[in-house]
Amino acid sequence: MTLPYTSSIRKNHFAIGPAFRRTLHSFLCAAALPLLAWQAHAQAPAPSSFPSEKGTLIVTELLTDLDYPWAIAFLPEDAGALITEKAGRLRLWKPDGTLSEPIAGVPDVYARSQGGLLDVVLAPDFVKNRRVYLSYAERGNDGKAGTTVGYGVLSADGRRLEDFTVIFRQMPRLSTGAHFGSRLVFDRQGYLFIALGENNQRPTSQDLDKLQGKVVRLLPDGRVPDDNPFVGNANARPEVWSYGHRNQQGAALNPWTGRLWTHEHGARGGDEINIPEAGKNYGWPLATHGIDYGGSAIPESKGTHVKGTEQPIHFWKVSPAISGMAFYDAKRFPAWRQSLFIGSLKEHALIRLELDGHNVVREERLLESLDARIRDVRVGPDGYVYVLTDASPGQLLKVGLKE
Repeated sequence: MTLPYTSSIRKNHFAIGPAFRRTLHSFLCAAALPLLAWQAHAQAPAPSSFPSEKGTLIVTELLTDLDYPWAIAFLPEDAGALITEKAGRLRLWKPDGTLSEPIAGVPDVYARSQGGLLDVVLAPDFVKNRRVYLSYAERGNDGKAGTTVGYGVLSADGRRLEDFTVIFRQMPRLSTGAHFGSRLVFDRQGYLFIALGENNQRPTSQDLDKLQGKVVRLLPDGRVPDDNPFVGNANARPEVWSYGHRNQQGAALNPWTGRLWTHEHGARGGDEINIPEAGKNYGWPLATHGIDYGGSAIPESKGTHVKGTEQPIHFWKVSPAISGMAFYDAKRFPAWRQSLFIGSLKEHALIRLELDGHNVVREERLLESLDARIRDVRVGPDGYVYVLTDASPGQLLKVGLKE
């Protein structure tokens, strides 16, 4: 900030040395900061209010200039949040409203169609090692792509991701731009779950020697746990935890049970929520509640219920095109406790599912009047629900109830 010296100082010919000039400059800058902060706050858009089943919904725009954001991860100690943009940029948003330039050290990504920079999560012991995990689409030498996961160390100033290390690659790579998944979740024991898409190659979800359409379970450094269900099976990949999934774009740890929940896109209908268990088959494409995009049956389908496959705990006959998922267990809004929030791309809504144990007992659609595709949903440390919209320019929204 450059401030001119006043004309009165010049007229009185005070002998002002360099040290005094620096002190005066610092004082004037410090005095100006509260005014600048107030002006920035005054220029921020006013929150909007909407009716909802649990009270008046309050929605605040925090960012409006993101480029197809995909995921958000909150940093500890109110330090803001990391946001991925599909084209391959990782940004740092701070509570004062600032958005960083792209963070250096992010790997090159395959940014085509549904591919790009995808999920971001912090290591469970981030405060000690500052590890940030990313999932992204990566292209192979033959031009086809798959989902890759790795981690880097976030520098103290938040400007760089250092020593990025790949710990997982979806093999073989089969995607030409579709169905990468993917979401990353650490459980309470520190295992890393990776929810993957089937690269739009339906039969591969049933092939245990391939990593398409699977939930994978790893140690934080990428090693395979000894108790994974297919360890020692010569015909299966040891990383596999569960199989028979389609395109998983939501995953979260249930705070009341500690179990992993995932959700996946159907084709035309058949979006579903599962609780993946070790070694179990979740059906795709043999068992599905959806049909193909053209209106015919899925070629491999044998119906909605097939022996040897698990039923989803919830499904939609008409597909909302679900993405992002977060359980609500915060104290801030008691009316939302025992809820599961899910984004909808097709319906342009935030879906709130009311839960009774594993059962969905009620559905509510929120934010429909905003007419925005919802890509990610997370609950912030302040108890508000944070939403990313899938657009360019895309938004970061803070959602709560009137208190």
